[in-house]
Amino acid sequence: MKSSDIRQRYLDFYKERGHAIIPSASVLPENDPSVLFTTAGMQPLVPYLLGESHPSGKRLVNSQKCVRTNDIEEVGDATHLTFFEMLGNWSLGDYFKTEQIEWVFTFLTDKESGLGLDPNRMYVSVFEGNEDAPRDDEAYKIWQQFIPKDRIYFMGAEDNWWSAGDNGPCGPDSEIFYDLSRDGLGVMSFEEFKSADDRQDVVEICNSVFMQYLKEGGKVTKELENKNIDFGSGLERLVAVVQGKTNPYETDMFAAIISLLEEKTGNSYAEHQQAFRIIADHIRSSMFMIADGLTPSNKDAGYILRRLLRRATMKMKEINFDPTYIDMLINAYLDIYDTAYPSLETNKERVIEEMNKEIQKFSKTLEHGLREFEKITDENNDRDNIAIQQFGQFNTTSTVNELSGHEAFTLFTTYGFPIELIQEESAKRGLHLDRKGFDALLAEHQEQSRSASAGKFKGGMAGDSPKITALHSATHLMLAALRKELGDHVQQAGSNITEERTRFDFTHPEKVEREILDRVEQYVNDAIAASAKMTITEMPKQQAMDEGVVGSFWEKYPDTVKVYAFTDSDENVWSRELCGGPHVENTSEIGTYGSFTIKKEESSSAGVRRIKAVLA
Repeated sequence: MKSSDIRQRYLDFYKERGHAIIPSASVLPENDPSVLFTTAGMQPLVPYLLGESHPSGKRLVNSQKCVRTNDIEEVGDATHLTFFEMLGNWSLGDYFKTEQIEWVFTFLTDKESGLGLDPNRMYVSVFEGNEDAPRDDEAYKIWQQFIPKDRIYFMGAEDNWWSAGDNGPCGPDSEIFYDLSRDGLGVMSFEEFKSADDRQDVVEICNSVFMQYLKEGGKVTKELENKNIDFGSGLERLVAVVQGKTNPYETDMFAAIISLLEEKTGNSYAEHQQAFRIIADHIRSSMFMIADGLTPSNKDAGYILRRLLRRATMKMKEINFDPTYIDMLINAYLDIYDTAYPSLETNKERVIEEMNKEIQKFSKTLEHGLREFEKITDENNDRDNIAIQQFGQFNTTSTVNELSGHEAFTLFTTYGFPIELIQEESAKRGLHLDRKGFDALLAEHQEQSRSASAGKFKGGMAGDSPKITALHSATHLMLAALRKELGDHVQQAGSNITEERTRFDFTHPEKVEREILDRVEQYVNDAIAASAKMTITEMPKQQAMDEGVVGSFWEKYPDTVKVYAFTDSDENVWSRELCGGPHVENTSEIGTYGSFTIKKEESSSAGVRRIKAVLA
């Protein structure tokens, strides 16, 4: 089975069991300041797991695009990826453990409707109990209908308990592991199982969370009346298991890309495994990030994207891959993902443009940076314990075979080398990196920049205070005004709202003249004076599109959407959009913080403009 077949089989399997297939959300979280990226399948569904009704019903299924970048340096081994898909199904107060366990087992093992995996290679873990909650004997008994009890292991809260924090739903979970060894390991003691897990002879392939209890003030207080199911299975790992591979890079999800790299470089994957994997992973992740609206920058998620592209560029140079072939890599991925994620094809030109621009920019500084590395290497080889006068103002002294903290910091700031690239290049040249010295200089730099970073946030909004909510609503009114003045091509390309101001990125090819900005300002202030009321209407997504409701990334919304509108007493509609964030109930509330004023309009990136505005 191809990866596309496995994804579709999963969706079809649960659709036949009453689940609505919902689209993947963006990899960039909407109105969530706590994270830079969507890191788990359940993340976009948190409001519904907490009790809000989902427009598609109580049974949901999808494949969610996810990004995790806390282990960027580890990418290149057999297990780490920065982008991955999470297959997920959810029961929102509907079915519970009996149905979930039976369906998961059936999907994994049935040859007609599922994946046909060998049940004799499956192992299961369940919650062993603690002071918060009893042992999950219910799941244990249900599993015994499908798996012999000597392949079911009780494990502690560290492995088999889920909680969103000190307050809210929580509960035990149950993981399924699959035996990848050649001849099969058979029945194992718990200690033998843990050892096999450490060796990756058995790997976790999915996890069912049973949201059964309520936690208040850090303590479990009671069972929930409406219990939820949250299931997750990493598609890349599942594909590797089904296709009989030991790692995702050797599945059909990467095969065409690896083959293209071999063809264009004359190098073999076997001899340059790490470089091939890093390029394949980082280009794929960057492609999804850019298609969802991100651009490389020096802050937050944009900086992560920049790091990925720069690390990929380093590895391209290592294997002599010409970056002008980058569009071939992207096209190879489009052949894999065009059906599942049509937004990639829609945004193909932007993806290619942003990647090429960033790679070309870094390639120029890379040459200078690598020459500096060569200087340091040569001087370390030629001079033992001699003071090296270089890097201008730092006037640093390097000991033999050492890259000093000052030198590393200059490579970081002047040449744009992320620290993990500095580490890799140092090791390659036999240089010991003074990481403590680098960290000290970086901390000093960050301390000096702290005042400029005050109020910095990691999502669209820095919080949900009344003023931030007011600025959020004012920003929607501003978008309506921009579309009125400039045309319907204007779409949101990003936002950044704090207590002090709103920063709004929008698609437009040229500078917006001040007289137009004045009219936009006036529109927003007129809307505030009109005391327009907020209304929320649910309607089919196609109807919303046909009626001209404003929205970005339509593919991430379910078939039924919520439309937010500001309408005054004369039935004038000032703004009508899709949105999941908080709004004022009446535009007059915005006016309590002052008049809306546009302070600045500037370029954000190619084809994208940026406005900074305040309420004062």
